[in-house]
Amino acid sequence: MRESVVQVRNLVKSFGDLHVLKGVDLDLYRGENLVVLGKSGSGKSVLIKIMVGLLTQDEGSVRVLGQEVKDLDSRKLNELRLKIGFSFQASALYDSMTVRENLEFPLVRNVKNLSREEKDKLVEEVLDSVGLLQTINQMPSELSGGQRKRIGIARTLILKPEIMLYDEPTAGLDPITCMDINNLINQVNEMYKTTSIIITHDLTCAKVTGDRMAVLLDGVFGKTGQFDEVFERAEDDRVKSFYDYNFIKQ
Repeated sequence: MRESVVQVRNLVKSFGDLHVLKGVDLDLYRGENLVVLGKSGSGKSVLIKIMVGLLTQDEGSVRVLGQEVKDLDSRKLNELRLKIGFSFQASALYDSMTVRENLEFPLVRNVKNLSREEKDKLVEEVLDSVGLLQTINQMPSELSGGQRKRIGIARTLILKPEIMLYDEPTAGLDPITCMDINNLINQVNEMYKTTSIIITHDLTCAKVTGDRMAVLLDGVFGKTGQFDEVFERAEDDRVKSFYDYNFIKQ
């Protein structure tokens, strides 16, 4: 039996009259890359915000690493969040800080009594793992979009999380840089033994990175499985149209 590190059961979330999640069930198994697919506004980001306690569901259960998220007090929630890395769509780097200072920031906030030597070692280790050690003293404004994305991932990895959450990791990037980021996600999974959820509407990203796909349709997961299972034998027209939108045949 595979170990389930995230269990979502009958998850319901609405914003006024807008019903976003209508009874979502999902398991994330240790060591896998799970891709959550869906059109813009389908509730993908709402789902992972509930997982980390940034939003609270109306109904249902979300257990992360064995803990019911909505029942955690602020101290326990912060402890859980340190085990979860969140790679933001816009990288979320501080423009006034160098790359080194950006990577040191989570260490300063969350890890006490580290020496200068220990901080340097951790920063250089994660920068090297994303192939950008040479940028250590640069400012974010001096980096390309793909480099900023890699630095954002490195900053997330510096606390060595068990779970990685990637929110639209290839959004706004050119096709070659997209492939670089896709390959990096796979490298992170292998090097750091992470378990990942990848939120995207990019099917190339999904196919390259995902061990398993879950397609969010009208507030529930309409189809779950490996890429070929979900798309090559798609019986639901909504799944097929999603494929055609990404891989339109000329």
